[in-house]
Amino acid sequence: MSEWWQTIVLAFIQGFSEFLPISSSAHLILPSQLLGWSDQGLMFDVAVHMGTLIAVIAYFWRDLIMLLGDLVPSMRSVVGGTQGELWRLIVATIPAVLAGALVSDYIENHLRGIPVIAITTIVFGLLLGWASYHSRAHRLSEHLGAPTLDQIAWHHALIIGLAQMLALIPGTSRSGITITAALFLGYKPVTAARFSFLMSVPIISGAMLFLSLDLLFGGEAKVPVGQILLAATIAGVTAYFTIALFLAALNRMGMMPFVVYRLLLGAGLVAIVFLGN
Repeated sequence: MSEWWQTIVLAFIQGFSEFLPISSSAHLILPSQLLGWSDQGLMFDVAVHMGTLIAVIAYFWRDLIMLLGDLVPSMRSVVGGTQGELWRLIVATIPAVLAGALVSDYIENHLRGIPVIAITTIVFGLLLGWASYHSRAHRLSEHLGAPTLDQIAWHHALIIGLAQMLALIPGTSRSGITITAALFLGYKPVTAARFSFLMSVPIISGAMLFLSLDLLFGGEAKVPVGQILLAATIAGVTAYFTIALFLAALNRMGMMPFVVYRLLLGAGLVAIVFLGN
């Protein structure tokens, strides 16, 4: 990254889109695909992932401390507990880790183009809209004795984890597909979003680890420390406030604004593909 203003723009995009159901990977690919910007490089990727990881930990620090009660039962009297939620998060994380190890190279080499992003943006946007409608219908049935669920069940955690594997494809959105799966399973939007965000902690941590190893052994050119710190700070601060605002407004606005955004973005990308041809 030679241009500081590009660093600022891309860090903001990463922080804003990481936890919204609109796909951060797609939004980071598009500037290079559409505007000809050079690849931001591994150091930038590590920095913005660090920023977003710190953001989600800072926002959910109480929840994360309570997860220690699941890991060390003797600590429950001090930190409380979440009735096994830590293990549900682990179960939900394993499928994506295995899928990433098996197919990440293929996806990196073949599925990062605008046509793929256009298709996934539209398809998974429609799926999110369907799940949102299904969730509203399910909540209306509460009065008939079918309450929505507040705690993720074990087998549902696995299903959500299997859905998360699709997020490896650019344009899908990790938060989008996991929230979609949870909504279909009958969970409240806030419950679905919270579980999705907590799932991001091991996923982002793992991504940072692999990116750091690639950086360590890849011999990439050095980037000014100030530029890297700026990217991490912007991504982190933006991500923190995005999480807070998203959760605060979720019950009021639902998922439809993001569905509409995805459909408009996908339609624009389809037009670009055809005009480009």
